[in-house]
Amino acid sequence: MTAALSAHELIARHRSTLDQALEAIRTRAYWSPHPEHPKAYGENGSLDAAAGKAAFDALLGSRLDLGQPGTDDWVGGETSPYGVDLGVMYPHADLDVLLPAMKAGQRAWRGAGAEQRAVVCLEILKRISDRTHAFAHAVMHTSGQAFMMAFQAGGPHAQDRGLEAVAYAYVEQVRTPDNAEWTKPQGKRDPLAMNKQFTPVPRGIALMIGCNTFPTWNGYPGLFASLATGNAVLVKPHPRAVLPLALTVQVAREVLAEAGFDPNLVALAAERPGEGIAKTLALRPEIRIIDYTGSTEFGDWLEANARQAQVYTEKAGVNTVVVHSTSDYKGMLSNLAFSLSLYSGQMCTTPQNLLLPREGISTDQGPKSYDEVVADLARSVDGLLGDDARANALLGAIVNPDVKARLEAAAGLGEVALASREITNPDFPGAVVRTPVIVKLDGAKPDDEAAYMSECFGPVSFAVAVDSAADAAELLRRTVREKGAMTVGAYTTDPEVEQAVQEVCLEEAAQLSLNLTGGVYVNQTAAFSDFHGSGGNPAASAALCDGAFVANRFRVVEVRRDA
Repeated sequence: MTAALSAHELIARHRSTLDQALEAIRTRAYWSPHPEHPKAYGENGSLDAAAGKAAFDALLGSRLDLGQPGTDDWVGGETSPYGVDLGVMYPHADLDVLLPAMKAGQRAWRGAGAEQRAVVCLEILKRISDRTHAFAHAVMHTSGQAFMMAFQAGGPHAQDRGLEAVAYAYVEQVRTPDNAEWTKPQGKRDPLAMNKQFTPVPRGIALMIGCNTFPTWNGYPGLFASLATGNAVLVKPHPRAVLPLALTVQVAREVLAEAGFDPNLVALAAERPGEGIAKTLALRPEIRIIDYTGSTEFGDWLEANARQAQVYTEKAGVNTVVVHSTSDYKGMLSNLAFSLSLYSGQMCTTPQNLLLPREGISTDQGPKSYDEVVADLARSVDGLLGDDARANALLGAIVNPDVKARLEAAAGLGEVALASREITNPDFPGAVVRTPVIVKLDGAKPDDEAAYMSECFGPVSFAVAVDSAADAAELLRRTVREKGAMTVGAYTTDPEVEQAVQEVCLEEAAQLSLNLTGGVYVNQTAAFSDFHGSGGNPAASAALCDGAFVANRFRVVEVRRDA
């Protein structure tokens, strides 16, 4: 295959970006090559907002032909949470044809080496970045995120996470030298001398099972970690969120072909309605790596049954915030209100349980009772979402009927401190938009425990009354240990309470945010600096992103010879 993009050209184009990414993961300082603001992507050109919207509109009702082998049908059926029928058709694959074709390209891809694979991945990310406006509309209309969140989380933040995975993959692969001259003295005899060659080799075909809520943000780490370590990647999107990942596959295939590699190293596995091919794929012997984001039930099934594969899961957890005391009561309420409201709570990092002492908390505004804190938080959420235009921009749309059903059922679990209300989106009358509900529960009542000890994904939070800070720490420990947590938050001015909460999080491997009162929120993480999940509690078997996330996607094979 003739390369239109030479390795030399790609290294010259992207090596400096790779080096900056390597430095960022070493220092954990802020860095991103992908601008967050829409206006940074050109004015009146191919990258600007108008061009991106036009590109998205042109996709509606189209057939997205990726040129994959083994296409035996065309499938589709996505309907936007905003009420728009996307009408895009995707290739349906005969796996017995597609999987061997994917495997065929791995030899040349393995031989390219870590650096060339990394810069090819960076070229893919650069071209995705150039199309961020179009991707933003695709993410918005499959996930229900509001446009600005879809633009940032589905665009630059997702691209950052993909680049971060490439950087970690590169580090782990070059940890061992390509060649070594080995000499062992033998006293009076001639020394033993050998030449040793070390080659990172891929495990095989990687399966990336996408999610509905964050198809690119959650999908890119696994996709690029596997590709950068030499594996072919089969992308199996969520049936309601195919378009963003199909466009990703399209770009990846274009770049691979131009760089002289087999485009079948990346392919799409779209499915017919109700076909459920994830289980079938997960058990195929060709699949040696699986990345999955979604329900605990299916994640547990993958871990138990896909024994031939290295499985990385991000499942569900019960995220908890301990509220003990604060020196900025207004800032705390504002921060929590935003965290509970963003994307209608449809984030794996959104707080669910707020643990509050029965006797109340101390604040810079004087003592506040449990009832006062909950009422004030409810007012803060109401104030934040009081204007419908602002509310629509923060809440987005409810992604599926299951979330709506959980929200409606939550009101029957206890005393409602903040009732959910319906909001109309004038631009998308078909969107289901709801404000959060806050329900009061008692940590000492067994009947309430069933509610707060189960994940209730969506805009539902429980204000759980506990006897003391020690009881809050113990309930936090039990929650993380039994149910898992992607995030933990705490508000306290007491060093002993802070230490107790921190110790729980260290022992149970949960990421902790302390006393957030400004523009950083417990449910947001920054690539190159923050770890998303830990891989150390039941919520996830991996962290995005660390060395463990990439190092077992390849093995090092040694060839040695007498010198």
